[in-house]
Amino acid sequence: MTDIDNGNAGTRAQGAPRREPDRWFRPSTIIAIAQLLGTSLWFSANSAAADLAKAWNVTAADIGWLTSAVQAGFITGTLIMALFGLADRYAASRIFALSAVVGALFNACFALIAQGLPEALVYRFFVGLSLAGIYPLGMKLIVSWEPSRTGVALAHLVAMLTLGTALPHLLRELGADLPWQSIVLASSALAVIGSILIYTLGDGPFLPGRDRRRDYGKRPSAAGSGVLAAFKVRGFRAAAWGYFGHMWELYAFWTVVPVLVARTGLSVLFPALGVPGISFAIIAAGALGCVTGGMLTRRYDSAAVALGALFISGLAGGIFALFWQVLPPAATLALMLVWGAAVVADSPQFSALSARSCPPDLVGSALAIQNSIGFAITVVSIALTAALLERVGLDAVWILVPGPVVGLLGFLLTARKRRTGPVSG
Repeated sequence: MTDIDNGNAGTRAQGAPRREPDRWFRPSTIIAIAQLLGTSLWFSANSAAADLAKAWNVTAADIGWLTSAVQAGFITGTLIMALFGLADRYAASRIFALSAVVGALFNACFALIAQGLPEALVYRFFVGLSLAGIYPLGMKLIVSWEPSRTGVALAHLVAMLTLGTALPHLLRELGADLPWQSIVLASSALAVIGSILIYTLGDGPFLPGRDRRRDYGKRPSAAGSGVLAAFKVRGFRAAAWGYFGHMWELYAFWTVVPVLVARTGLSVLFPALGVPGISFAIIAAGALGCVTGGMLTRRYDSAAVALGALFISGLAGGIFALFWQVLPPAATLALMLVWGAAVVADSPQFSALSARSCPPDLVGSALAIQNSIGFAITVVSIALTAALLERVGLDAVWILVPGPVVGLLGFLLTARKRRTGPVSG
C-alpha cells in the first residue's frame, strides 16, 4: 500500500454506526444533483456575456474579470475553511446548505442591483465566497457517505459540477428572448433547491472530524501541525501536483469556450444551436468524461485514469493551438468536444487520491486548502488567457498547455520517489 492510496478514505468514525440509508436514491446521487444545482451559480455571469457587453459596454477581458472575481471569492472562502478547520469542525451538510442559500442571494443581487462592472465584481466575489462551502463540502459529503466508492462517486459529483458550469449556457439558449437577469435568477432558484436537498440528506456516518478531542492514533494533524500536515504525505503531494496543473487549464478553458466557438465559426456551422448551445455541449462533454473516468476506475487505478485524461486534454489543447486556422469546422468541433471531455475528467480522480492519502480527520480541510491553491492558479491563467486573446487572438490557447505538462511531470516525479505497490482507485 502506498502513500497515494493508504485506505484512509474508508475509515469510519469511532462509534459511528454501520448503516445503509433507506432512500430512493443513493446519497451520492442526491449530493451530485445538489452540486449540479448549487454550482450553476459559478458561470451564471458568463451566460449573459453578450448582454452585459452591450448594457455595460464591457469587453471579453472584463467578462474574464467577472470570472476571476468568483475565483478570488472561492479562494478566500476555502482558505478560511482550511485555516480555521471549519470544514471539519461543523456538519458539512449544514455548511453546504447555508452556503447555497447565501450564494443564491448574492447572485440575485448581481442580477437585480448591480449597475456596472465595479458593483458586479463585488457581488460575484461573494458568490465565489459562498461556493467555497459547496464544492469542497460536497466532496467531503461523498466521502462521509460512500468511502468505498470514492473514485466513482467523486466522478459523478464533478460531472454534476461540470453540468452546473454549463447549465447557464443552456438556460441562455432556452431563454434566448428573456432578459439576462432572468437567466441569472434561475441559477439562484436552482441553488436554493440544492440547499434543501443537502439539508434534508444530512451528513454520512463515515470519517471522523467533529470530535477534536480524539487522538486518532497520534496522526500529524492531532499533534497540532494543522492542515499543512497533509502536504507531508507524499501521495497527497503527488495528487496535488496533478491537480494544480489541471487547474491551470480547466477554468481558463471554460471561460474562453464561448470566444473559441464564436471565432472559429462553429456557430455558423450549427446556426440552430448558436454560441450558447455549442458552448454548453463542449463544457457538458466534461460530465461524460468524468462518468467514463469513474467507470474506468473499476478496472484501472485512479492515478492512471487521472494522468491519461490530463495527457489527452493537454494534447487536444496543443493540437487546437497548432491547427485551429486550418481545421474544418466539423473537425474543430470534434476536437473541442474531446478537449471538453478530458479537461475535467482527471479532477475527481486527483481529489480521490488526495482524500485517500491525507489523515482522515483532515479530509475536509485538506481538500479545501488544495482547492484554494488550485483556484488561485486559475485566477492567473484566466487573466493571462483573456488578455492574450485580446492581443493575439486564438493563438493565446498556447498558454493553457503548460498546465497539463507540469501536472504530469510533478505527479510522476513525486510519486516515483517512493513507490512500493499499486496505486488503486
